[in-house]
Amino acid sequence: MNMTHYMELLAVNRPWNLLIFMAVPVILAETVAISELYLLYTRDYDGPVRRLNRWAGITVGVYFTGVFVYLMQNAVVPLTASGGWRGPADVLAVGFYLAGIVPLGSIALLDLGLIGRGRGEHGRMAIHAALVGLFLIVAHIAMIFGMLDPTLLTGATAAGGHGMH
Repeated sequence: MNMTHYMELLAVNRPWNLLIFMAVPVILAETVAISELYLLYTRDYDGPVRRLNRWAGITVGVYFTGVFVYLMQNAVVPLTASGGWRGPADVLAVGFYLAGIVPLGSIALLDLGLIGRGRGEHGRMAIHAALVGLFLIVAHIAMIFGMLDPTLLTGATAAGGHGMH
């Protein structure tokens, strides 16, 4: 089966690419998500859970900004310039993965106090939770399209593939 660039990125240079491009951002984002549930339920915005939540939020935003810049320079621009995309599923997988910069970067900006200053702590946490949800959506869409044969949405059949009859 043909592979999207998303899956190829995760599969090569094992285990390092999987750790760098998937495990680190997802573990940090899940730390934010899980601690967020506690914080929104207890409204304990001054304790150690909020400090962990803020640290993970800033760290994942800064970290993913580096991933975003690296992949734009070393994958998206070269693939686009050379016509190297493998089909719509390939573009969608990589595009949705990189779209994670919007919620993750925004979480970092929120935790750094650069946006949302006019809101109370609970209001900022509500925005925070919405951004976590947005990240989960784009990350899962990226994974779904990433696992597809990139030719699937083109109408072409995979080399050697046998469809259901």
